[in-house]
Amino acid sequence: MSIAVADQPLYQIVSEPDAASIDEVLSRMRRIDAALPSDDGLKWFNRLYMMVTEEVDLRPPAGGWKDASWLDRLDVIFAGLYFQAVRASIDKSTDTPNAWDALMEARFRNGVDRIQFALAGMNAHINHDLSLALIETGRQSGIVPTSASPQYADYQDVNLLLQSVMPRALEMLAVGILGQIAQDTGKIGRLLAFWNICKARDLAWDYSDHLREIDGLQRAFGLAAQDQITGVIGRAILAFA
Repeated sequence: MSIAVADQPLYQIVSEPDAASIDEVLSRMRRIDAALPSDDGLKWFNRLYMMVTEEVDLRPPAGGWKDASWLDRLDVIFAGLYFQAVRASIDKSTDTPNAWDALMEARFRNGVDRIQFALAGMNAHINHDLSLALIETGRQSGIVPTSASPQYADYQDVNLLLQSVMPRALEMLAVGILGQIAQDTGKIGRLLAFWNICKARDLAWDYSDHLREIDGLQRAFGLAAQDQITGVIGRAILAFA
């Protein structure tokens, strides 16, 4: 296995042992942010993901989370799937999800806005990874949450938080940082109309329920189809004009 010299710092970070806490996840994201140049599209997904994770960590709803340990475990497992996908893509593993290929193959493509890179990553991570993270969190915690559970209430409270965070975060990506030239902020509304993070999270929750009811070849075919569809959506986001 040969890793490109430019990707060696990133590969080293994503190849570390699994994070055990949100603090470790955020530390790893900050190091990824520092390691990636501004012309790498992965940097802008990582930046958006880092901002969202910080908000969830620092801004619990009034009265706090109903099951903070479950939510933390979900967030850590979820982030681990991101690090795993990046590692698999860099070392050209045959099990790299097609959903992630859309972003990873376009990292240095000209003419793609930062917002598009960020949302293409969110699309891959939520549409492909989140249902798997929910299932693994259930396995580790021994909790299979229902729509009447405290875990589901926390999940929906994260949606409410994201509704306020995402437009602000995307404005930052559109304007850039440190005085860089502003990009077309009108694209934000069009992209959010095309791909909605809260709707994607709701679908991931429902899909995790579906996956729990099937196994074997049926589950494998379902996951493969979901992976392909997510990749198509990611490529559409990256081609968005």
